[in-house]
This record gives sequence, C-alpha cells and structure tokens, in this order.
Amino acid sequence: MTLLDSFRLDGKVAIVTGASSGLGVAFADGLAEAGADVAICARRADRLQDTKARVEAHGRRCVAIEADVSDPEACERVVERAVAELGGVDVLVNNAGLGTAVPATREKPEEFRKVIDVNLNGCYWMAQACGRVMGPGSSIVNISSVLGLTTAGLPQAAYSASKAALIGLTRDLAQQWTGRKGIRVNALAPGFFESEMTAQYPEGYLQGMQQHRMLVQRKGDPEELAAALIFLASDAGGYVTGVTLAVDGGVSST
Repeated sequence: MTLLDSFRLDGKVAIVTGASSGLGVAFADGLAEAGADVAICARRADRLQDTKARVEAHGRRCVAIEADVSDPEACERVVERAVAELGGVDVLVNNAGLGTAVPATREKPEEFRKVIDVNLNGCYWMAQACGRVMGPGSSIVNISSVLGLTTAGLPQAAYSASKAALIGLTRDLAQQWTGRKGIRVNALAPGFFESEMTAQYPEGYLQGMQQHRMLVQRKGDPEELAAALIFLASDAGGYVTGVTLAVDGGVSST
C-alpha cells in the first residue's frame, strides 16, 4: 500500500448524520470520493436527495434515511438499514447538531436541553448503536467545535457546553473501545465554515474574528475539513485515537 492508498476507503461503509446541508454534505461527498458507500440521515428527509445524488455521482451506493438522532431508537434504525442495505458500518461521522445564541439569563430550560439532546446525547446514541456492530479497524469521528475549546464572544452556553462535552465523550469512548474492540474514536473541532449557523452571526462578526483571532485570516473551505475527516476515518490515521483535531485557522491557539 502506498501512502496515498492509506487514505482510501474502498469497500467501507460510512454513516453521516446531519447530512442534509452544510458540512454534512461535504463529509458525505468526501467519503464517497475516497471510495466509501454512505448512509446519510437527517430530520429533513427531503433535503437528503441532493446529498444522495452527490454520493452516487462518485459511483458509490447511498441510502438516505429520515432520523432524529436525539431518539435512540431512530439511531438503531439508521444502523440497521446501513447494515442491511450496504453491508455493515465501518465509519461513523457524528455531525448532526444545533446551534443557539441565547443570553444565559434568558435561555429557557427547553432550549438548553434541546441543544444538549442533539449535540451530545444524539452523538452518544449513534456511537452506541454503531459500536455494537463495528469491527476492528473501524473509526468514529465526532464533530465538535472550536467553541468546545475556546470562547468566541457570542452567548452560546448550550452549544459550547455540548461541544466541550463531546470532546470528553470522545476520549472516554476511545479508552473503552480502541484496545478492546479496535474502534478508533476521535473528534474534529471546526472553526468558522459556511453553514446555517454561521449565516446567523451578527453583521461584521466573522470579519472581526478574521482580523483578531484567525491566524489564517479567512473562513475555512469545507473540503479542508473533509480532508481532515478522511485522515481520521482511514488507515492513514490508524495510530490516532482519543484526540481532538482543531481545523480552525488558529482560533484555538490565540
């Protein structure tokens, strides 16, 4: 196997949650380009068809599934369909997430709980369901955030707490599963990429971040994040587990 071959995912099956828009689309597209068949899921099933078409354009198989990852039974159904229709699960990308920007004194309990239920609990239910069927050499990549590592001047207590907790979950699952099951578990911590959440930021916010906090003074390209994902998901990252890789233009170092 050549060095570049170690980044290939031929014959592998991946699941990408939250694949109806934004980074989830880039992840599914990148995994398919690397050779994987892909099961994609999201709450907005109608918006999965564009992602499905992109996967299939690479000559890969794709299954689109409506699912709310905050429901453990829905997570089980996603895994069952991936196994039944694609033959197994080798890679899980826990990408589904919600973002809020509510001042802490005004945030309602249900608002806070909803973010935690999707961003943290949903990742656990998906990892749990996949961990039961994954074999040695499999990989789980949890999509955390730079806001799990540092603050960025917005009132995002629920989001930041969920993403920091996901880093802790990543470490623990790696400790439990890498040695015993051969499943590597890592996290990505994206900085500022085009997404539905960044589209809601106040006018001028990203420009200020680029000037004062980003060492690479621009927003990230989703393909740059997908490349980091392929590293962690493939044999190229075979000696990496339990880590959080920041892909943030240097925000977390400032």
